[in-house]
Amino acid sequence: MKSIFSALSELEATHQPAALCTVIKTSGSTPRHSTSKMLVYSNGEILGTVGGGELENRVRKEALDSLQDGQPRLLSYNMTDPSRGDVGVCGGQVEVFVEPILPHQVLVVLGGGHVGKAVAHLAKWLGYHVVVSDDRPEFCTPEAIPDADEFYNVQMAELPLHIKITEQTTLILTTRGNNIDVAGLPVLMESKAGYIGVIGSRKRWSETVKSLNELGISDEQLKTIHSPIGLGIGAETPEEIAVSIMAEVLMMRTRASGKHMKEPR
Repeated sequence: MKSIFSALSELEATHQPAALCTVIKTSGSTPRHSTSKMLVYSNGEILGTVGGGELENRVRKEALDSLQDGQPRLLSYNMTDPSRGDVGVCGGQVEVFVEPILPHQVLVVLGGGHVGKAVAHLAKWLGYHVVVSDDRPEFCTPEAIPDADEFYNVQMAELPLHIKITEQTTLILTTRGNNIDVAGLPVLMESKAGYIGVIGSRKRWSETVKSLNELGISDEQLKTIHSPIGLGIGAETPEEIAVSIMAEVLMMRTRASGKHMKEPR
């Protein structure tokens, strides 16, 4: 069986979340000693153990909750009398620290033109793992966009075959036309992406919606798409548009209001 540490290395390489649960203190009789570890994956599977039974069941639940809110937990359990809510009858006490391990946010730029290049640059500076995809080879290279970490010269609809799109993934469509968006969005909308934004004017998005409706995608489904993308800051240049886009992405990620800082909260 793989070790906890090799599993942690795999998680980092594949940008997947998990929660590391470590027994940090024990007294009396307990099923596991201090430093015992258990890794809880986002699908509920575990690697290692902190003691089994009801203790492990409760820790596992807390670990999954920590992956949702991103907050660590210090858990304390008695193991004396289950009738009083204790997790066992060993007679001791145990403390477990639960640490959510969340990967770097992944931002995928679909369309490597002027705005796509500017978005990739800003997103990298903000700490994102940046992926660029474009069906045109010349727009999808380290020479064209030096700030990206990965490149996929594929049709938009084929992208999920090459990367795993999760809740930690942000998709930014800076394509050259709504015909590209119409061809690729239906597949992307089936993914678990945490955010999908599409560049363009209101008219362009209206035309895109009309075409997607004709493909059987309802207006209700399309409410998950952010378009026109970005905050209204009067952006014109590719760099300014990138600021507008990333400002909205950060606002949505942190569930912030987007109000002026001087305004009352």
